[in-house]
Amino acid sequence: MSTRLVVFDCDGTLIDSQHMIVAAMAHAFEAHGLAPMPRDEVLSIVGLSLDEALAALLPETDPVLRRAITEGYKEAFHHLRARPDLAEPLFPGARDAIERLAARDDLSLGIATGKSQKGLRLALEQHDLARFFVTLQTADDAPSKPHPMMLERAMAEAGTRPLDTVLVGDTSYDIHMARAAGTHAFGVDWGYHPSEILAQAGAATILSDFAELHPALDRIWTTSLSGEAVI
Repeated sequence: MSTRLVVFDCDGTLIDSQHMIVAAMAHAFEAHGLAPMPRDEVLSIVGLSLDEALAALLPETDPVLRRAITEGYKEAFHHLRARPDLAEPLFPGARDAIERLAARDDLSLGIATGKSQKGLRLALEQHDLARFFVTLQTADDAPSKPHPMMLERAMAEAGTRPLDTVLVGDTSYDIHMARAAGTHAFGVDWGYHPSEILAQAGAATILSDFAELHPALDRIWTTSLSGEAVI
């Protein structure tokens, strides 16, 4: 049997980082004399690389100012990690799902995220999860989602094919990336884009609980082996 690969998005899929993201963005904006943006607007760009996210939030702003805000966000995010009220918990069921998948000998695990390598590794170390993943793809290594390069690099490192790979994410950027890479795409309904947007983007299934992940994986791979279209 070919090795299979399950690639998770991080923010909004595995880790509930919304409070940190909103607080860090507010600090960065205020430091440069700008009013903080509405929470929903900030969370709508989670999943993009930081440069792409700021370009989406501030399309008419001078690029020099956007770069300064980007650096301010990184600095604020680093300092805010010390605040207990801005903790980044795992979503319910995430650890159990990862541990169950990691125990299987027929698949490997990876992450593809708009975070930096430093930010991702800090988040994984905080929850003692780094040991479960064979490939970590970030905005440092490839173009922003929905470009497929992060998934393509993950498959190359894990030695898997698109047919044997599933991306699990909470935004349309994740789903579009998966479809561009030719992999299966699962959405989750507890993240930053609503289920209808994920369905419109082409998610093969939308999970409401991590407990649904195992049977969904078995189902989609059984279906793909039978030759039926799944993406």
